[in-house]
Amino acid sequence: MATKGGKGIYIAALVLFLAGVGYLVASGVTKDSVYFLNVGEALATDARELKQARLFGNVAAEGIESVQPGPGVSFLLLDKENPGKTLRVSYRGAVPDTFKAGAEVIVEGGMDTASGVFQASTLITKCPSKYQKQNRS
Repeated sequence: MATKGGKGIYIAALVLFLAGVGYLVASGVTKDSVYFLNVGEALATDARELKQARLFGNVAAEGIESVQPGPGVSFLLLDKENPGKTLRVSYRGAVPDTFKAGAEVIVEGGMDTASGVFQASTLITKCPSKYQKQNRS
């Protein structure tokens, strides 16, 4: 009789475990998911679907402008694999010190369908290679 009770505990634990995993999977795949795209993929996507997205690319040498009033920047984001594809990005907030032409950046925000400008709420620059460990041979 003791073995039947032991099996019940294992079955209950298994059911709880599977329910927990199911909940985590369901909560991880929501409508509010953030897409991670390069510039070419963003341009190929309907602007209405880019309400919340994360884009990556390089800052173009031309077109960097300060946003007024307050801190911020407007710039062209280049596709890393196809530099002919660009997207205008506007960011309001503190601009990282490492932000410059040619820098690799990640921006998070949404597309303004009226203007066609990506309105970024987050701007992150990739650390320059001078901070990476040198190969000493």
